[in-house]
Amino acid sequence: MERIARIVTRRAIPPGEVHVGDDAAVLSPLVGRTIISTDAAVWGVHLDAHLFPLEDLGFKAVAAAVSDLAAMGAYARGVVVAVGSPPGTDLEELHRGIADAAAATGCPVVGGDLTRSRDVFVAVTVIGDCPGGNPVLRRGAREGDVLVVTGALGRAAAGLRRRREGAPLADELVVAHRRPWPRLREGRAARDAGVHAMMDLSDGLGLDLHRLADASGVGFELDDVPVARGATPDEAIAGGEDYELLIATGDLARLQMIFDDRGLAAPIVIGRVVADHDRRRWRGREFVRRGYQHQL
Repeated sequence: MERIARIVTRRAIPPGEVHVGDDAAVLSPLVGRTIISTDAAVWGVHLDAHLFPLEDLGFKAVAAAVSDLAAMGAYARGVVVAVGSPPGTDLEELHRGIADAAAATGCPVVGGDLTRSRDVFVAVTVIGDCPGGNPVLRRGAREGDVLVVTGALGRAAAGLRRRREGAPLADELVVAHRRPWPRLREGRAARDAGVHAMMDLSDGLGLDLHRLADASGVGFELDDVPVARGATPDEAIAGGEDYELLIATGDLARLQMIFDDRGLAAPIVIGRVVADHDRRRWRGREFVRRGYQHQL
């Protein structure tokens, strides 16, 4: 336990806060709305145990949870991690991945737990806040809004395919699969731009765009699907785990200006929102729901 605590507590702890090592974490007061999300990752389910090191499971579990905060336009303030594993699991390796993700996202590990289990799993609860305004929800898209994404799609799915074909772990697309990058800065910029709706693309545009439209009670006309270099159109639509942000905005110029002012890549326009809930079209044809389906 002490070795694991040293791995995950790389950053200096702010005065007055208590992180790993006590019965519970103590954080400074959050500002504005408090944002909380939970995610879980299972070894062999959410990451292929034959193709990737255990360290990557820890990284992906934290990154996926933090991405939920990005989708609300929130700041990440702390993460609590519970790990279950059978005897013999290299828990230090697993927690190195957790610590890497915490460092990369600026979201410290403030507590957690360990238990014995049949399979290796990582359960992550992430805490954030939204100073100065409300979080961005999925349900605010309006007729006439422009739909944009924060980057080309399909990189993660292409990375998994390439790894199965023998590509090394350092391959650019393989890294996109094993070490996803939550779009925290983009999410906060979008919230500051007053966008109407937003979510992260965890299960693929082919599902998540429908989810945003369902939550908002609208339809859409999709003009383009930006395909990442090395990916296929199918991977871009249905691959999932890209963690780019899908945004509906009524003021594209303001969104572009704020992204540019903050040194962020320009958002990519993919279509527009329409009033008819049943109208879900891509280049004049029905945009069928497809993507990663969670199964129990």
